[in-house]
Amino acid sequence: MMKKAFTMLELVFVIVIMGIIASIGTDIIVNLYDNYIKTRSINKLQSQTELALDQIAKRLKYRIKDSVIARDSGDYNKSIFLSAYTADLNYQVLEWIGKSNESFLGENGLPGWSGFVDVDSRETNDINNTLKTSGSRLDYADNIISALTNNDVSLTVAGANRPAIIFKDKSSLNINKYGWNGTRGEDTLRVTKLNNETFNLIDANATYPNDIYEQYDLAHSAYALVPEGNVSDFNLTLYYNYQPWQDEEYTDGTQNVLMEHVSTFQFRQIGTTIRIKICIYDNQSGDYDFAFCKEREVF
Repeated sequence: MMKKAFTMLELVFVIVIMGIIASIGTDIIVNLYDNYIKTRSINKLQSQTELALDQIAKRLKYRIKDSVIARDSGDYNKSIFLSAYTADLNYQVLEWIGKSNESFLGENGLPGWSGFVDVDSRETNDINNTLKTSGSRLDYADNIISALTNNDVSLTVAGANRPAIIFKDKSSLNINKYGWNGTRGEDTLRVTKLNNETFNLIDANATYPNDIYEQYDLAHSAYALVPEGNVSDFNLTLYYNYQPWQDEEYTDGTQNVLMEHVSTFQFRQIGTTIRIKICIYDNQSGDYDFAFCKEREVF
C-alpha cells in the first residue's frame, strides 16, 4: 500500500503561508498593545486633569471676585487684577482670597456668620470698634476656622492670625487694599469675636471704615496656583492657609502639588468668568509621549 506524502513544494507553500499568518498576527498584537498603551495613558492624563480642575474650581467658586490677581513668579511685587490682565504680561501665578465657606455653613443648621451687618444697631459703631452681625454664631465659625488651620487662624485664640471681613459692595481699584504685596489692606479688616453676633475690628484705630456696608464676606485664607519647575515640565502647586492681610505671602502657606509634568497653565478672565487651561503629558510610557489638554470655566 502506498502512502502519499507532502512534496517539497507543498511544504514550502505551507511555510510561506504560516509566515504570512504569523506576520499578520504579530502586527495585530503590536497594534493592540499600542492602542492599549495609548488608551491607558490618555485615560490617566484625563483623570488627573479632571481631578485637578475640580479641586481648583471648587476653591475658585468661593473666591471674593474682586480680589483675584495675576502675579509674576519671578518678581513678587509685579501683580495686577486678573480683570485687567493681558497675555503679553505673561504672569504665571493665579492668586485670590476665598470666602470662608466652611465656617459660613456653621453647625447644627446655623450659619457661623450671616454675611449681614446691622448698620442701625448701637453695637455697630466706631467708639467700640464693633460690627453687629445678627443671625451669626461666631463661636461656630471660630471652631471651624481653627480646625481648618490647626489654630493658626482664629477669632479668639491669642497670638493666632485673624480672619478678615470684606464688604461686598465696596470695590477697590488699588490692588494693595486687599493686603497684597505686603500691605495691610483697607478692604481686609481683621476681626476678633466680641460675642456670638459681634465682631471687634482690631485695626480700627487706623482703618475703621468710613463707610459701613450691609453685606460682607468673612475670609480666613488666600489661595495661589503656582507653576514650579521647568518652563515646559513643571508641578502645579496650590498654596493655602496664608493671610495677605497679616503681611504673609503664599510661600508662608501650606502647599499641595496638584499635578506633575504640566506643560501649560493659562488663565484669563472674561467679565466675571475665569477660564483656566491645563496641559499635562505622560513621560512614563517608554517610547511614547502623550499629552492631554483641558479647559474649565468658573463663574
